[in-house]
Amino acid sequence: MRLSKYFVPTLKEVPNDAVVASHILMLRSGMVRMLSAGIYSFLPLGYRVIRKISEIIREEMDAIGGQEFHLPALNPKEVWEETNRVEAFGDIMFHIKNREYVLAPTHEEIMTYHARNVVKSYKDMPQIWYQIQTKFRNEPRPRSGVIRGRQFLMKDAYSFDISWEGLDKSYELHDKAYRKIFDRCGLKYFVVGASSGAMGGTGSEEFMVKSSAGEDTVAYCESCGYAANVEVATSRVDAVERDNESKSVYEISTPNVKSIDELCEFLKIEETQCAKSRVYIFDDKPILILMLGNDEVNETKLEKVLGGAVRPAHPDELKEISGADAGSIGPVGFKGRIIADNRLKDANNMFSGANKNDYHIGGIDFKRDIPTVEYADFRIVKSGEGCPNCERHLEVFPAIELGHIFKLGTKYSDSMKAFFTDEKGEEHPIIMGSYGIGVERVMACFIEQSHDANGIIWDKVIAPFHVHLIGLNLKKKEIVDACEEIYNRCYSEGIEVLYDDRDVTAGFKFNDADLLGMPIQVVVGEKKLKENKCEVKIRKTGERFDVELSELKNKIKELLV
Repeated sequence: MRLSKYFVPTLKEVPNDAVVASHILMLRSGMVRMLSAGIYSFLPLGYRVIRKISEIIREEMDAIGGQEFHLPALNPKEVWEETNRVEAFGDIMFHIKNREYVLAPTHEEIMTYHARNVVKSYKDMPQIWYQIQTKFRNEPRPRSGVIRGRQFLMKDAYSFDISWEGLDKSYELHDKAYRKIFDRCGLKYFVVGASSGAMGGTGSEEFMVKSSAGEDTVAYCESCGYAANVEVATSRVDAVERDNESKSVYEISTPNVKSIDELCEFLKIEETQCAKSRVYIFDDKPILILMLGNDEVNETKLEKVLGGAVRPAHPDELKEISGADAGSIGPVGFKGRIIADNRLKDANNMFSGANKNDYHIGGIDFKRDIPTVEYADFRIVKSGEGCPNCERHLEVFPAIELGHIFKLGTKYSDSMKAFFTDEKGEEHPIIMGSYGIGVERVMACFIEQSHDANGIIWDKVIAPFHVHLIGLNLKKKEIVDACEEIYNRCYSEGIEVLYDDRDVTAGFKFNDADLLGMPIQVVVGEKKLKENKCEVKIRKTGERFDVELSELKNKIKELLV
């Protein structure tokens, strides 16, 4: 491709609305342009990368027996109502004006719809169906370029099996395929245990990339490889030690004391002597959650324990529920279910709110004063805490989710009546799995991991072009002729070349070459050409060396192996 004819609108300056590296470089290199918040057009250079990533995905999905579909993004709302996910997605789902149709944020319902009409016998399974299709989610705060958008390209796959053992096999096939896909795309990634969230199901794993641009938070142990999204992560952390003797409960006046830190300062105590109270509403009833000191409630863990969605009680509800405002609520005398984090198991001589504004209670014995208390793991883990699997410590950091695989089980087949008949003639729900990859995120994550101050550093597999050919002083016929011969010879050998044939300065060409980041740069100039040579630069290392023109094609092939 000749750069003079190719639409690559590069930018010198960093756009004001771009803060993460991939967003900045995708805009500066002319790969994308924003149409609206969270909605991006992929320009020719960027779309070449998307196509290459998509083809890698297709090859690995086909290798495990996947069959490619292309499902409509416009879905009848009634199909989604069969699984109650119109309500579950809430405002994130786009509705068409007449409210009879929705734009699909994912395609579990539609795949199940087709399966229930044709997959009727155990002989029809296993099946793996997949597609690479545009999805729509009305993200309230789209950001980080294509990492968090309202319209995005996803590979979503679905497995259909007759048994849980069959699901395990399908799940394992996808796990291996995903590792091959991300390896081939040149990504450094890790796999974490995760929450199934709105997708439902019995188990899931996320494929993650460490990045400051990430919106997920991950706990990771470099020593043993333990990794989990903080939504489900656990740590090895000490519980409160029970004192030999328990004091009597006593009330303390604590004017204007609301936080754990303020209480510790006022009473001159340690935060490990405090039980922090949080009130949640579950199934229209209040539940008091107790945490040790400044530990925070992990609401995903809480919802898993309770078996449904929760919400924090509103400030105007707290007084009616407990008799006090936030900061003065406690377990003694609380009328309702009380669950404490495991770190508070059988604690005594603790301090908490008195359910009366500006008062706290000391001497609380969980065994004596809160006899109905339950215990569970509700904590959000923190960096530096012990790894649950070894003697080392966890690091907690932001990460980007590349892919997510789920064991859905019968969540969708039950609700949508997708049943099959076994060899005995008995009817059962199809057992399903769901497997997603954010195609544009693969591209963004690669850039996050592979760039420098000058621009992108592409790997040969997903680079838009293999070679960036730079002709200097193209007013000279011998340089033009040499560039044309290199250009034509490379293309005849299947080497993809972006030829900078523009009438601009050498500095401008070099800057754009580094910004666009093709793996190999070939520079043809007057001085080297007199010796029948050109200069080759490896973008990743910055290494430069001269090559005989007659040997250039072979050298490029050698470098691309």
